[in-house]
Amino acid sequence: MPKQQSKTEKAYTNIEFLNSPDARPIRILSEFLEPMRRFRNEQIKDTIVFFGSARIRPLKDSLKTLRQLQKQSKFSKLTPALRRRIEAAQSDVSMSRYYEDAVVLSRRLTEWSKKFFHMHRFVVCSGGGPGIMEAANKGASIAGGRSIGLNISIPTEQFSNPYVSKELLFEFHYFFMRKFWFVYLAKALVMFPGGFGTLDELMEVLTLLQTGKIKKKMTVVLYGQEYWKKILNFDAMLQHRVISQADMRLFKFANTPDEAFYHLTTELKRNYPRAL
Repeated sequence: MPKQQSKTEKAYTNIEFLNSPDARPIRILSEFLEPMRRFRNEQIKDTIVFFGSARIRPLKDSLKTLRQLQKQSKFSKLTPALRRRIEAAQSDVSMSRYYEDAVVLSRRLTEWSKKFFHMHRFVVCSGGGPGIMEAANKGASIAGGRSIGLNISIPTEQFSNPYVSKELLFEFHYFFMRKFWFVYLAKALVMFPGGFGTLDELMEVLTLLQTGKIKKKMTVVLYGQEYWKKILNFDAMLQHRVISQADMRLFKFANTPDEAFYHLTTELKRNYPRAL
């Protein structure tokens, strides 16, 4: 009598296969289906997304670094390297205002959204990491609200901040699936100063709005007009006719938490009155 063979492993339990290039479509689909299931279970209807640099630090941390360097310069030779470090620290202190403003704006938006009968509307969402992302989640936490963190696995900078609601912390491998979830649930976006990643997210959203691929009404606020007009020369783009004047109406600038709060809440109430 032939010896009975052991059972063959099922494909969906085969870790080697699931981690292989052949199973990439399954992994991509998982980053669509698993967040969708969790958002549904947590009754998250829509979001206000905060974008911005992971490198912008709280004011107290930036000031501490600057004071340490200034103290060091008093007791040692002011070398070119030390001078550059002091100048960098001074720049960090200046940029820290955006961290503090993001905390205030997120707190106020969370307090505002909690007044609604529907308690899961306009939930603050960030990339889940440090910098402006941390500030957004921190503001929501201070207000006693929940917030979302769409984290991404990369070698540097990106680690989960402690203010994201545990049940709403996600870890993505694919940037494009992460960006899908940023946009899919969003009713408003606030773009704080940032680098390549923030520019990538901003330009993709503006392109989707410009081309009509986003059908819903979406409010986009560029926070820090001085920064954005220095980084992006919109006037030159208009002059060279690569964008139109109508494209400039896809977003608005704000320079204070009060200004951003007023614009966001006014637009959200106008665009989504049934949420109130």
